[in-house]
Amino acid sequence: MLSVAKIQRRNAWRYYIRGVAFGDGRRLVGQSLKDAQELAGLPPGRWLGRGLRALGLTEGAEVSERQLELLFGEGRHPDADRIERGLLDDGVDAATARRLTVLGQPIEEIEARKQTPLLGMDFTFRPQASLIVLWALGDAKTRWIIERAHERAIAKALRWLEDEVAETRWSSGRGRAKTPALVVAAFRHFDNRDGFPLLHDHCLILNRVQRRGADGDPVWGALDTVRLYQHVVAAGTLYTLAMTTEVCEELGLATVPREVTPGLRPVMEIAGVDSELIDWSSTRRQQIKDVLEGLTYKYTHKHGRLPGERARQGLAWWAAQETRPEKKTPRPLEQLLAWWKASALLKFGKQMVDGLLQRCRAVGAAIRARVDPVVDTALAAVDVAAVVFTVRGTFARRHVLAEARRHLLETLRGREFTRGLDDYIADRALSHHSRQLTVPQPGRRTPAPDQLSYTADFAWPGRWWIAGADGKPPRAATRYERAKVASLAVRNAIRAARPAPAAVQTHQQAAMPQEYLEGRTTDPETWMRTPANLERLAAITRAADARRRAIEDREFPAPAADPVDPGRQEHEQQHPKPGPGQGIKP
Repeated sequence: MLSVAKIQRRNAWRYYIRGVAFGDGRRLVGQSLKDAQELAGLPPGRWLGRGLRALGLTEGAEVSERQLELLFGEGRHPDADRIERGLLDDGVDAATARRLTVLGQPIEEIEARKQTPLLGMDFTFRPQASLIVLWALGDAKTRWIIERAHERAIAKALRWLEDEVAETRWSSGRGRAKTPALVVAAFRHFDNRDGFPLLHDHCLILNRVQRRGADGDPVWGALDTVRLYQHVVAAGTLYTLAMTTEVCEELGLATVPREVTPGLRPVMEIAGVDSELIDWSSTRRQQIKDVLEGLTYKYTHKHGRLPGERARQGLAWWAAQETRPEKKTPRPLEQLLAWWKASALLKFGKQMVDGLLQRCRAVGAAIRARVDPVVDTALAAVDVAAVVFTVRGTFARRHVLAEARRHLLETLRGREFTRGLDDYIADRALSHHSRQLTVPQPGRRTPAPDQLSYTADFAWPGRWWIAGADGKPPRAATRYERAKVASLAVRNAIRAARPAPAAVQTHQQAAMPQEYLEGRTTDPETWMRTPANLERLAAITRAADARRRAIEDREFPAPAADPVDPGRQEHEQQHPKPGPGQGIKP
């Protein structure tokens, strides 16, 4: 999982130098970063990226406080003090000497235009909650395997950003150049602000890269940060896929879906890790959930409707900010491991905690026996294209690539796959099931392949309501739920036109998440036509309609008198009305 934050001038960069570099804790005034890290038992930061050579730095070397301040606070060379002293000794005036240590445009010039300089971005990588539990409660070998996979996955994601994404731009975007060399300062944290386990790395990416000028000399400029933000999801899915696959292969584990929010995409967690242990480690999640319920209640009363997907994201952000605790005093990993183990033993007992890895291996072996490392790329491309189209409408290659990586993680359940298979599925989805919308204009820059926009010819699935549980109001089907219905319709059209071998179909259904095997997204015969399911859907529809009318009329729900015609419902679900120019392509 990957989250991003800005490192800006004013006080933002101080937060990273004083807090993030010190385990997200409070450092004493006047205490050096190195001394504070040694006293607290924290690992020092390390340099990453291909751009280090241009600055005279070495990959894996320790990050000093002064280097951080110069790069992420002043936008200058990390060895600016020595360079400036040498220039002054040679008779250069102070202003010129300082200017010669600046990388790119001085931040003072940017501020003079009433703009806020962006000096870097914080890319924070963290594994799923189940992997964090295994890391916190496992033995030394298990922790080493998880940490090594974590580091390799971060390196793979950064390399992909360097090779495929990173660009520099100048002259208001009229000039562009690939810059496969980033400068990254990485800091590892072991816990959250409540002191519970949360393995994660803050990777501070410098917003300065080097390119060749018109005369061939190296020139420093700013990154195209918009491109980086656009590819955050694709980079995050690459990290999650790479780390989860390596850990599962090394330890013989498998993954299962865990629905965190009803109707939204499930998180692929390690099979065998009890939900109680995940809740124990995810203290912030429960705090955010409790506050989010109250914010949602206020939003519904104010606007007279339930919040949409974008509104839910905004409310979740506010809930996270309101529940954010104060900074803590960092502690060494050895103390944290002992405290976590004692806390888990006291709450869950020795059998659940000590037998965790063995249970995960036993469940993983059963799942891996059912799932072969085989992917039907034709059906995978359909599923990817349908999901992206229904969720977004108009999309680019980066969205398809991110969905292809999610598909591999969901389908293979942690099994290894052929290198480049995610790119192959994405390219097949674009070439076989999508239409290019971007038309290059004469006299304008030709867009890069990953900047083209597409759409698809899939029929939009009809919208329906889902009854609320525990007295909660009904909710509309999310875009992700409608996307799975669209994928189901198109895949079955392809199956009808080109029957796949029975073994492949059996494998695909065995690999699907367990709730999908119950009929939601695999086969319409088990979802729409089974009498029991039709009756269940009819009951849900009646209850949902009654609750919806009550909300709209500001009244309490009344029992629905008119039953839903199963035949009509089946016809509408199997044959949704397509939009203009849309239809199912076999």
